[in-house]
Amino acid sequence: MIVRIMGEGQVRLADGHFTELNRLDDELLAEVEKGDGPGFHRTLAALLAKVRELGDPLPDDALEPSELILPAADATLEEVRDMLSDDGLIPG
Repeated sequence: MIVRIMGEGQVRLADGHFTELNRLDDELLAEVEKGDGPGFHRTLAALLAKVRELGDPLPDDALEPSELILPAADATLEEVRDMLSDDGLIPG
């Protein structure tokens, strides 16, 4: 799956990594729902770091369609709330 982190670029992630990422996504969803700003920023940073760690970066000039778009590291709680679905940022 091709994942874009807004403002950074794209990475290719194997489907097997999504169980681990969904755990962080569930935490993020709960923190957004509670309005827990510090927890939200901590978990968003952890989620993005894990995507960077597990993913293989695509070249900057690659024009692959992104199947998943994640917010930038400096996104606000309100911006992320607008991006969320019932499943969080990551489907499943």
